Amino acid sequence: MSRHGRFTPAADLLRQKIRELGEARGFSTTRLLTHWPEIVGESVAAIARPLEVRHSRGKKPEEGATLTILALGAAALRLEMEKERLRERVNACYGYNAITKIRIKQAGPESFVSDEPPAPVRPSPVPQGTIQPLANGVSDSELRLALAALAANVLSRSRP
Repeated sequence: MSRHGRFTPAADLLRQKIRELGEARGFSTTRLLTHWPEIVGESVAAIARPLEVRHSRGKKPEEGATLTILALGAAALRLEMEKERLRERVNACYGYNAITKIRIKQAGPESFVSDEPPAPVRPSPVPQGTIQPLANGVSDSELRLALAALAANVLSRSRP
């Protein structure tokens, strides 16, 4: 919260830190990082991420840089064939010929783990007739109901 009692958006609080981290990896603007799926398309964004932008030593920034893209396994072959199209789209984002070369690095699936939590697992329904016989021999009604609920839970999760 600011001095005047107004809340500051999280984006404003993190903007400087994000800029510093992006510049450390060679991204002069964070737009390429934050809008990657819109720039290259959803299908490419699912298998590739921008890693860094490097300017060669002795070259002037106007002469262009090398964009390194992290690609998911064998998808690197597909991206190798699409390099020129990707370069055009990235340069359209910058507004000038900022990238002259694209380098592709292969990575395993652990590099592409989503930050989104996994969808909850819905247990498959278990027919009531298979649960009742499992708890029939118990005389205490509360215990019988608890065992039936446990059996339903275990059986619903163990089904393929």
